[in-house]
Amino acid sequence: MNDELSYAEMLEIPVETVTVSRKERKRKAQRALSDQLIDEVNERVETGDPLYAESRAIEREVKKKPREKLLGRILIGEFAAVCVLLATIFLTNLFLESSAINTFVRGLFRGETAAADTRTHADFTLSPIVSAASDAEVEVSATGVLSFTANCAVYPPVGGTLESVSGTQESGYTVKIRHSDVFTTVISGLDDVFAAVGETLRPNIPVAWTDGEGEVRVMFLEDDAVLNCFTVSENAIAWS
Repeated sequence: MNDELSYAEMLEIPVETVTVSRKERKRKAQRALSDQLIDEVNERVETGDPLYAESRAIEREVKKKPREKLLGRILIGEFAAVCVLLATIFLTNLFLESSAINTFVRGLFRGETAAADTRTHADFTLSPIVSAASDAEVEVSATGVLSFTANCAVYPPVGGTLESVSGTQESGYTVKIRHSDVFTTVISGLDDVFAAVGETLRPNIPVAWTDGEGEVRVMFLEDDAVLNCFTVSENAIAWS
């Protein structure tokens, strides 16, 4: 009788019920011998060896490693946490619109978490509001309001974003240009506006036009207070 049958008989186990389980802490040589024995027995069963006519193939018992089990539990936990978070957001959207989590999520989509632009007027360099080729004579009042009357293009004194446009063609348009969170420019008495709200403006590109029939007024504001800390010389403007 061959070695495999002797091994099975020695253990008093029928060949057809022999199973071989591998343990993680067995020596490599023992695992190799066990695997070789199982492969040989299964091969003879499959080829129809008469000695194994009543036997069936031996099934290996494969156990999951502890790390695989731990990874599976972690993935299940993460999935459950995501489901709970989504459910919480959904319920708070329905019943608590002003909750902290809703405010945070809305801020992400609206870009409200961006760093504040705290630059003041002193951080900017002023540019002429009319072309050097224009006949306009820019004057400044005692309260810090620039004014001129001429048929010419009007330029932003500082680069920024067109925040608003108000008024009508009959009464004249007023534009508000935002340069930072605290510093803005307001220009009124315009006949045409060339830019749209939200558009980025540059000092070398006209923002509007005046036909010279009405006075154009320009004010610099910081924290909504009119600034009066600049000088005008030959239509050039500079902080004083």
